[in-house]
Amino acid sequence: MPKGSEELTDQRKNEIVSACEKLYQRKGFKDITIKDISVETTFSRPSIYNYFETKEEIFLALLTREYEEWARDLRMVSGSKKVHSCDDFARQIAATLEKRTVLLKVSAMNLYEIEENSRTERLVEYKKAFRSSMDAFTECLEECLPGCSEEKKNGIRYAFFPFTYGIYPYTHPTRKQCEAMEQAGVRYEVQPVQELVYRFLMLILK
Repeated sequence: MPKGSEELTDQRKNEIVSACEKLYQRKGFKDITIKDISVETTFSRPSIYNYFETKEEIFLALLTREYEEWARDLRMVSGSKKVHSCDDFARQIAATLEKRTVLLKVSAMNLYEIEENSRTERLVEYKKAFRSSMDAFTECLEECLPGCSEEKKNGIRYAFFPFTYGIYPYTHPTRKQCEAMEQAGVRYEVQPVQELVYRFLMLILK
């Protein structure tokens, strides 16, 4: 059981965020309501407003959690001391993103609207988690390319992180999108997240 009010608050927030994540697996962002989320929790709809002012803030908290978990995975990679080459780096970073489907989906589909409809203090919490993942990525990069200049590291970071926003649509096209591409004569090949990330990293590390 929680030992204090802060721990209890965090537990309740986490329950709400987890309910949102569960709904997001089967419903679109615009279709999910605070009422829907309350049904998946032990809270009434008015109670949820004690923790989040908008649906977007719940999604932002979900994204914050995803970045925190990704940062932990990245630090496990750097802490393992197994990044000895660009190939090692690309494969291990790609593996960490393979299980971050929610992060990739929210970032690609709804991030701008979520940020615009969240309080600044909530947005700051998210940006701190984002920065933590970027710092952890840099730690892995420094193992891969010891002595790499700050300019080069910045170039790699600012190529890679914007790239992550486009991963989800290329790896999870809808049936309707696939049908339209076929009718339009667009050549495409759906690739797993891990393979797409690996190929991109190998290109930018050259």
